[in-house]
Amino acid sequence: MRRVRYNVAATLDGFIAGPGGEFDWIPEDPTVDFEGLFARVDTLLIGRRTYEVMRAQNGPLPWGGTTRAYVFSRTLRPEEHPDVTIVAGDPTATVAALRAEPGGEIWLFGGGELFAVLLEARQVDSVEVTVVPVLLGRGVPLLAGGPPRTTLALKHTQVYPSGMVALHYDVSYPGA
Repeated sequence: MRRVRYNVAATLDGFIAGPGGEFDWIPEDPTVDFEGLFARVDTLLIGRRTYEVMRAQNGPLPWGGTTRAYVFSRTLRPEEHPDVTIVAGDPTATVAALRAEPGGEIWLFGGGELFAVLLEARQVDSVEVTVVPVLLGRGVPLLAGGPPRTTLALKHTQVYPSGMVALHYDVSYPGA
């Protein structure tokens, strides 16, 4: 079974984006190994708002040509987004099917609401948060309300020269 990892940057006060979806508060840190991360991942899961913010940047999307991207949205029209797969139905069923396929890791790339839905459905294996030393006061929360208490087991930490701190946890589901 393939692993789903929620890998995201968050402010010290727990936001993954500003009130308008902005992420300009994340510093450029050349020591972050994005190339290594993308090498292990062949599938991305993206919430609609995150996808729309990325598209608005007018640059190339950050994944390579062999990486499959699934955008979860009830409003986007698939024919208008040929470079991704639009999923309007149940995210839990889609992700369970993707996990059963052979392949690399699956990166839950963005979306506090999508994270909450998949965590509650026991479809997330690791939570990897890189804490950025900034306080926004408001914005998009790391985890939208809803899922029950979830226990995490610390697996790895890393401090970056920029002051960011990466915290990698495995998810421990009761009865698993």
